[in-house]
Amino acid sequence: MKVILPIEIAPDIEPHLSSDIKVVLVDSDGNLDADASDAEVYLSWFFLKSPILHRVLAAAPTLRWHHAPNAGVNHILTPTYLERDIILTNGAGVHGIPIAEFVITYILAHAKRLSELYALHAERHWQRGFAIQELTDATLLIIGAGGIGQEIAARAKPFGIRVIGSRRHPEALPNFDKIVGANEWRSLLPEADYVVIATPLTPETKGFIDETVLRSLPPHAYLINIARGAVVDEAALTKALTEGWIAGAALDTVITEPLPPESPLWSLPNVFITPHTSGHSPRVKERSVALFLDNLKRYQAGEPLRNVVDKQAGY
Repeated sequence: MKVILPIEIAPDIEPHLSSDIKVVLVDSDGNLDADASDAEVYLSWFFLKSPILHRVLAAAPTLRWHHAPNAGVNHILTPTYLERDIILTNGAGVHGIPIAEFVITYILAHAKRLSELYALHAERHWQRGFAIQELTDATLLIIGAGGIGQEIAARAKPFGIRVIGSRRHPEALPNFDKIVGANEWRSLLPEADYVVIATPLTPETKGFIDETVLRSLPPHAYLINIARGAVVDEAALTKALTEGWIAGAALDTVITEPLPPESPLWSLPNVFITPHTSGHSPRVKERSVALFLDNLKRYQAGEPLRNVVDKQAGY
């Protein structure tokens, strides 16, 4: 069997492969170091661009299984890709812990007004008397109670937070006080102190955090996006933050990355922007490799693969 591996991760994988597996290496420009016409398996890596993906697809006409390390696969499901009968699996779960830790960081930074306290420290100014919030009995709405959403809930619950979530097929989950269906979360917006967007980017979710949603939140609500920038209508969000419809937002992802210097989001005092770093951790690569190797064993044994993507649903 022949497997296509990206050069940057191949050294972590090749020592674990059996002798009957032949490896074709692909670089960041899509150049392959050997014939891939009979390759069955393709492991792509982070920051995969469509032209590179299409180049690999053209070189591997017999490809049967593709594993992507990302949880979100909207950048992979191009018309060219969907023409092929390829099983796609993703990295859902490998980023959950660092992202969940970041979400708690965003919430605490807002509740405890850390940006103002840091500023006072820098000015050597001792000031007391401004309101600092507790998290006990606050309500957190997680839009997208998948693997990442569940990791967030597990870390929020010990703070005494009431956690509600939404998912395509609602079911009771640990650490959630309530789970509703895919569109029922809209009725819960007036209850939310914090809203975390943890949903995949699909045609249904693109721009669905719009003016109607933002106006439905209470003025003290805080929005956190660790999903995809295009899930949020940025013009509506900018207006909401400027006019005080909501208290603030933490954005780890935006529509255009890097965020252009001229974006008005940079200058808003109630916005915390991080450069798409919430999923970063030295252990992400370790988990990604382990997931791929486990799935490779399953593939060779003819067993069901983990994290198979519903390409029609988009996740």
